[in-house]
Amino acid sequence: METRPDSWDMATLEKLRSRLAHLKVEYFLESRIAEDNRLKEYKAAVTIQSRFRGFKVRAYLRYLNGMVTIIQKWWRGYQARKSFRSKVKTAHFIMKMNFYNEMAVRIQKRWRGYYVRKYVHSYYALKNYLEGVAIKNEIVRKELDEFADMKAEEKAKKDSEAEERKKDYRARKMHYLLSTEQAAGIYNSPYRPYPDEMEFRLQRARPLSHKERPVIKDDGSVLANWSDCRVRFSFPTTQPLPPIGKKKPQGPFRETAEVLQQRYKPLEPTLRVATSINSVDETREELRRQEWSKYIHDNMFAPFSSYNKNQIYEPSIHTLTDYKSAPYGTQHFRDKQTAKWISNKDFQTVFTSFPVFEKFGQTYSKAGNVV
Repeated sequence: METRPDSWDMATLEKLRSRLAHLKVEYFLESRIAEDNRLKEYKAAVTIQSRFRGFKVRAYLRYLNGMVTIIQKWWRGYQARKSFRSKVKTAHFIMKMNFYNEMAVRIQKRWRGYYVRKYVHSYYALKNYLEGVAIKNEIVRKELDEFADMKAEEKAKKDSEAEERKKDYRARKMHYLLSTEQAAGIYNSPYRPYPDEMEFRLQRARPLSHKERPVIKDDGSVLANWSDCRVRFSFPTTQPLPPIGKKKPQGPFRETAEVLQQRYKPLEPTLRVATSINSVDETREELRRQEWSKYIHDNMFAPFSSYNKNQIYEPSIHTLTDYKSAPYGTQHFRDKQTAKWISNKDFQTVFTSFPVFEKFGQTYSKAGNVV
């Protein structure tokens, strides 16, 4: 292998050194041109890709649209044929029902005409029917007459029995008019050829007792016997007075309802009587209780936006009392129960805070510095 002399190498190196500044400029220009061409080529590639993808997507969408159109065409055809079959079936059923109804009307028309001609407007059939009605009428009238006679006989029998009971009761009531051997009664007059019928009734009847004598009420009705009497025996001598008509009296008088409403209206105590003597203290206590339950801190706690580490935290007013803790129950969770502590030292944090959240919500510059 041939080797060149050192003089030639040195000359070449010197020549390269003399062209080094110009090479740097050319390298910078070539790099600048390559960078510009790279951006143009990148944009051109992006444009070509977007166009190609657009063509591809639109072609796929056209294909999907065609498939969807075919599916819709077949589906709508199936639905239309199904609906048409249903309509044809319904129309056929309606036609059959109309045909059956027309045939039924014809049959009914023929039968009713035959029946009317045979039985309704037939002279001999009507004559037989009227003869049967006349015979039935005579039988019914005879039965009604017999029933009326029977009812009349029963009524006459009841009337005669009631009359007999009335006469017997009258005979028992007037038993003291019975004739004796010393003196004849009014019904056994010596001027009559034979005594009256009442005389024989008096002989057969027994006198009424006190319990069986009639009792007349105040309204004029008569009780059956003394056992049914619940009022004292009295004779009404005077008629009851008629009712007094209630008319509005003349003069400046108020209505009765208004007077009664004014008289019996409910008690309306004054404010001094209706209000409790401790109303002021009770109101203050209620306001204090509502303020304690609905307390809202004025300084809103915002840890990310407006929180300052040097700012002193202001606790709630209820925790600053000098007397004792707030009454949450028999055992308070704010009390320090040192007997239950594991160690005498307080707990320490294990992990450090995240510095990212200190800049949360703040704007950043392109260089990464907080503005």
